[in-house]
Amino acid sequence: MPYRYVQLRRRCQQKLDQFDLPRSFSMDALCDSVSRQRGRPLYLHPLPDQAATAGACGLWLATDTDDHIFFEQHTVRLHQEHIVLHEIGHMLFDHHAVDGRAGSPVLSGLFLDLDPRLVRRLLARTNYSTRQEQEAEMLASLIRAGDHGPGTERDGVLRNLGAALGVSGRR
Repeated sequence: MPYRYVQLRRRCQQKLDQFDLPRSFSMDALCDSVSRQRGRPLYLHPLPDQAATAGACGLWLATDTDDHIFFEQHTVRLHQEHIVLHEIGHMLFDHHAVDGRAGSPVLSGLFLDLDPRLVRRLLARTNYSTRQEQEAEMLASLIRAGDHGPGTERDGVLRNLGAALGVSGRR
């Protein structure tokens, strides 16, 4: 059964409602707020070139003590911010991936100086075909757009995003 747009948007809005996000958008304020609410530091880094070459444009790495978001550095700032928002979406949903396990080729190839035993979670964004990726992408768009409710111009933009992600806008 496809993960429909209405269900996707409702789930993402419910998740956002659980967090105290800053009213006006600022990447610094948002990262500070997420860090404070998660009780752990959040660091932003440019994505290593080899990860971008492998097809990733964003990546969330969680250790026992902190979070690290890596974003594509060879793109415009608005796209960089959206990548960070997408990874924050993964954080807020507490998504998991198998690629973060110790000994993973992703870890050994991208983070040569990082002990794989320190990594609790590693998510790399390469496509939007999974529910986790659709949730993270919708959450990123909702954060950027703000909560304007159904029937607004931004709702149309989000419906178009749903269509681009392959989720239905019909009930």
